[in-house]
Amino acid sequence: MIEVRQVTLRFGGIVAVDDCSLRAEAGRITGLIGPNGAGKTSLFNVIAGRYRATSGQVLLDGEDITGMKPHRLFSKGLLRTFQIAHEFARLTVRENLMLVPARQHGEAVWGRWLAPARVAEEERRLADRADEVLAFLRLEHVAGELAGNLSGGQKKLLELGRTMMAEAKIVLLDEIGAGVNRTLLATLVDDIARLNRERGMTFFLIEHDMDLIARLCDRVIVMAEGKVLTEGTPAEIRRDARVLEAYLGGGFASAAT
Repeated sequence: MIEVRQVTLRFGGIVAVDDCSLRAEAGRITGLIGPNGAGKTSLFNVIAGRYRATSGQVLLDGEDITGMKPHRLFSKGLLRTFQIAHEFARLTVRENLMLVPARQHGEAVWGRWLAPARVAEEERRLADRADEVLAFLRLEHVAGELAGNLSGGQKKLLELGRTMMAEAKIVLLDEIGAGVNRTLLATLVDDIARLNRERGMTFFLIEHDMDLIARLCDRVIVMAEGKVLTEGTPAEIRRDARVLEAYLGGGFASAAT
């Protein structure tokens, strides 16, 4: 689904991503781990169109999307979430979901004047679809609540719901566990697994919690110093001395082996 080919990203003299190549397979949940400063979020920002790579290519389903803007990637089914949720705080939870689908007739000034019945019918369909998403995520009880009043975990669930409304092909998840209590995190992990299993959604996620990675991911890619260090199953990654060294230093890795 996503292929990164020899991508480098420089900020002046700083190399954030260094000749990096990797793949996130369609229909799977792929994890991306590494110590702080490894270049994980910078790479996500390149894939998602926030930064333009200094060199290299990014492909989505075989199509070159290098440097493509986020709104164009959205239309192709590539979405991304952030460590801190980006909700529309003064809209309700249901309204946050309803505004996601693109090219709504009510967005045009003439739509309300020339085709009010069409706009109203479209909004009814979107409201029904939003309620289905809320039911899937077990958020029906906060449908009418302002999104800004939600807890951190509920906001992460809402972000996941927005990807469902957009019918995403692949979702980049950046530290889904950040700021989420353990109970809601278990719900969030379960929902991601269900979306992958039941709806075939592809996920590529950054996370530091190896237990969460082990529960969700088919494959894990490890980055260090802007490059891919290794990849494998969660069990293989846990045993890899190079990963221990990257996270904790050579002395700890030697002692562990």
